[in-house]
Amino acid sequence: MAAGVTIGQAAAFAGITIKTVRHYHKLGLVEEPARDSSGYRRYGSAELLRLVQVKTLAGAGVPLADIGPLLDCDAAPFAAALADVEQHLTARIAALAAQRDMLNRLTSGDRTLLPDRAVAMLEAMPTLGFTPEDVRTARESFVLAKALVPESFEDYLADIEHALRNPRFVELTKRSAEVIGWAPDDPRVVELATDMAEHYLAHPDHLRIVTGLQAHTETATRYRLIAHHGEERDSAAARLASLVEARLRAGGIDIPRPDRG
Repeated sequence: MAAGVTIGQAAAFAGITIKTVRHYHKLGLVEEPARDSSGYRRYGSAELLRLVQVKTLAGAGVPLADIGPLLDCDAAPFAAALADVEQHLTARIAALAAQRDMLNRLTSGDRTLLPDRAVAMLEAMPTLGFTPEDVRTARESFVLAKALVPESFEDYLADIEHALRNPRFVELTKRSAEVIGWAPDDPRVVELATDMAEHYLAHPDHLRIVTGLQAHTETATRYRLIAHHGEERDSAAARLASLVEARLRAGGIDIPRPDRG
């Protein structure tokens, strides 16, 4: 080591490229050693230590312009600066862990967009007799609700979780999915709307599933996007929703109207 090592050996020792070593020289972060009798620059232990210090601080996110003054300052300011670097690294580690979690969740489209609680409900729906189409519709509604009313989404999930323990609620929800195959003037639409409205009015805790979709701003717009997701105009599903909402309004429940925000 007395004779020192070449620039290539120094770069390999520090875990950087020769180009990076020369860049550090250009910025004045590492003194460029003198040439030996053969015309080669030889890096001794002091230069190697400095290379490792610069590389480590740069890797920790310290701007190159700040590294020189940092390494040349007294012990107390250096320690304080390192504490800041450590805090920055801790934040980066947390962010990277979150990114890793998101990569793991990419194997499931649900887990990419929805919290575990919502995914668990979707996965449990078939055990209650819901069809794959029912699950797909619920998934899309969850995604919209999370995007449009994020401040109420956790409460919304809790209310649905609670309601799914009620056999009558489950039955009515399944029946409401069947209207897709009905004609708009099918008398069963009116019957089902009455049953649903009466159930909601008799169970205020279930009614929150509807009223909880309202946002603090643009209430009607957001409500319609979520509550009427997937409906075709003039369909049996659209008529069912309209009838249920009308009966709830008649029962004194504040449900946004299409023509009001």
